Parts: sequence; structure tokens; C-alpha cells
Amino acid sequence: MDNHMELLGRNDVFQFACSNKVPCFNACCRDLNQFLTPYDLLRLKKRLQMSSGAFLKQYATCVSGPETGLPIVSLKPETAPELRCPFVTPDGCRVYEDRPSSCRTYPLARLARRSRETGQITEQFLLLQEPHCRGFEQPHTQTIDQWLADQGVEIYNQFNDLLLEIISLKNRLKPGPLDIRETYQFTLALYDLDHFKVQIKKNNLLKDLDLDPDSIALALSDDIALLKLGHLWIKKVLFGC
Repeated sequence: MDNHMELLGRNDVFQFACSNKVPCFNACCRDLNQFLTPYDLLRLKKRLQMSSGAFLKQYATCVSGPETGLPIVSLKPETAPELRCPFVTPDGCRVYEDRPSSCRTYPLARLARRSRETGQITEQFLLLQEPHCRGFEQPHTQTIDQWLADQGVEIYNQFNDLLLEIISLKNRLKPGPLDIRETYQFTLALYDLDHFKVQIKKNNLLKDLDLDPDSIALALSDDIALLKLGHLWIKKVLFGC
């Protein structure tokens, strides 16, 4: 049986539920190919009480994306043959409250597009029905909107849309792979926030941004504000925006 994909809008209804009572519980946490967004990593490193640099070293790999030329950070699975998520246990996910956005959204996949002319984000959702998943046999229905709210996805999507803007700028203004310095800057500002904070203090990285002292102080004390500032900084240093 092959995967079945269905295109849905926010008000469409689908049947699905997942819990430890479903026979395939934890099966989707194997054969891992898990990309991490900047906000994913922020939540995970805080949950594990690790620095961003330590998390990247222990739990992540980074390669250059073949289409965008931007660094792609992925969660490092446990060794073959199962390639399990490092956070899965027999009782479920040990970082469940801070799990990545793709885990939260499953069995949906969000397709977002950003207009070059208006900057407006449009979105659709794919319902992915995989042969191993028994969650579709459960007698529970909800709309896409209800599922996203229940899973706490919206804050993740807000940050993922900031990354989408950077990808759009990259495709339009700087096609091809980034050089070594640009790759370092991208990874620093979006994924290695703790080191980014050090470099802001040490090397005055924000001198070219029109920021008031209160905004800088907030970013240095709050990772959410720092990540937002990181997106602004990348737009400035890579694209002059």
C-alpha cells in the first residue's frame, strides 16, 4: 500500500488520533529524516537545558540544501537499522511539549508560499496517510484549524514564515550556494543563538541595524526576541535588506 496524500484547507475535516493506545505508537519516530527549523532548535535546547552549540554538536547534522543553497539542519538519528529519534522512549516522546513543528503537524504537511509582490503568505495542507499509521482508524475527527490549535503549531509557523522570507530573498537575490562566511553567519544567527549572543556583545554585530538600546537589551535577555533579531540581521548582512 502506497502513501496517500490529500490537499486540504483550514476548514476541512479529517479523521485521526494518536496515543499510546494506537497499535503503531512510536512507529513514526523511526527511519528518521527530521529537518529542524530555527524555532524547533530553540525550543529543544531550552527543554534539554543545553546551549545551542552543545545541541548542534550532539543532536544535529548540517548540510547545504540542493535547491536553496542554504544550510539545512537535521536531527541526528540513533544508529542503524532503526534510525530512531534520539528523544523517543517506549512511553513516547521525552521532549513532547517542545517537539519540532513537523512532529506537531503530522499527519499534515503545511505548504506555504510567500508573494514577492505583497509579502503575503498563502498556505495549504497535505494530509499524508502512510501505510504503517493506524491513527486514521481512530474514531475522532477535527478540522485542520482545530488540529493546529490543539497541537500548538501556530507559533512555530510564525517563525517558519520568517525563514520562508529569507528563502525567498535568497532565491531572488543570491542564487547558488552560500560561501563559507555566509554559511557561518546564517547558522550563527538562526541556529546557534547562544554563540550569536556572545558575538553581538564581543564584535558589535548589530551596528548596521537601526535598533534602539531597549530592543538590543531585550534580545540579549530573551531567546525569542533574539531569534527575531537574528532573522533581521541575516536579511541585512546577506541581502542588504
